[in-house]
Amino acid sequence: MTKQVPPAEQINSATPEIVVAPAPSSHNSMENIISRMSIMKVVLVVVLVVFLWQWFDTHLQINNMQQELARRLTEMDGNNKANQVVMTQVKESTRELSVKVGVLEAHSAEVQNQRAALESLYQDLSGSRDETVLAEVEQMLLIAGQQLQLSANVKAALIAMQQADDRLKRMDRAALNGLRKAISRDIDKLRTLPDVDVPGINFRLDNLIAEVDILPLVQDIAHIPQEKNIITATPVREESAWQKLMREIWEDMKRLVRIENMQKRELPLLPPTQTFFLRENLKLRLLSARLGLLSRDEKSFKHDLQSAQEWIVRYFDAKSTRGAQAVTTLQKLRESNINIEMPDVSASLEAARNYRSSLGKGLR
Repeated sequence: MTKQVPPAEQINSATPEIVVAPAPSSHNSMENIISRMSIMKVVLVVVLVVFLWQWFDTHLQINNMQQELARRLTEMDGNNKANQVVMTQVKESTRELSVKVGVLEAHSAEVQNQRAALESLYQDLSGSRDETVLAEVEQMLLIAGQQLQLSANVKAALIAMQQADDRLKRMDRAALNGLRKAISRDIDKLRTLPDVDVPGINFRLDNLIAEVDILPLVQDIAHIPQEKNIITATPVREESAWQKLMREIWEDMKRLVRIENMQKRELPLLPPTQTFFLRENLKLRLLSARLGLLSRDEKSFKHDLQSAQEWIVRYFDAKSTRGAQAVTTLQKLRESNINIEMPDVSASLEAARNYRSSLGKGLR
């Protein structure tokens, strides 16, 4: 069915008959609504709006807090795992350090024990400084006395006593003046002794021992008999046969007669083996003389030199250059005086012992 549209005229004619009310404005509608609502409803609406806003804000803050808390929990979980690894390493390091500390404590205890033992030993050995110095001085004086009595070594004894006096001088104690005076008196005694050139004599003996093998023997020298100058008359040209015969007979008679000293000792003739032992025995004599020199045995020293000199004069060529030098050297050595009366230095040693004993009693 089709809807029929009324004509425009009809519509226009009907329009003035209807009264159209004017559309209410939005402002008026709000005023109407507010006017219709009571005060209590307005308060409730405001409270509801505030509550909704606070609920939304609180919900938002709680979400943020949950996210932050979750993030921090994650970080804390990672940190806990890292801390556990670090704690494991720290525990292992602590165990190793505890083992090392135990070893060090054991070593430290051992060192402390050794130190205590050394200190006690040092105290037992040293005692006090003065007593130690006096013990050293006494030992030096004892060495000086032994050098004088056993080997007659004046130089070594003098050095030992001077060192003892220097030690007492460094102490600078008035109570040690008496001991220093005793040592000074003994030092003066040693300085006044005649000087024996022991190294020089020993050097000469060494030279003689080295020249023994090249000394010429008497039997090795070819002695050519030297006839005295015989005045032979020159033949005269105008000499007769009779005169010539008499002259020749006279010359032959002079050669037939020889005058010699029969009391002269005969030269010793030694085979080669005995020649070797002769030289070695001569060396032993010179070595024995050296021992007598070092021991200050003047009697033995001179006896061995005399025997060596006699052997050289008897078996060797004393007229040769080397032989004459050897005999001269032995003669000079025999004239040397090696026997020196050694002074007694026991007074200074006794003074040192007395002072040390008195010092020990004072310490007790």
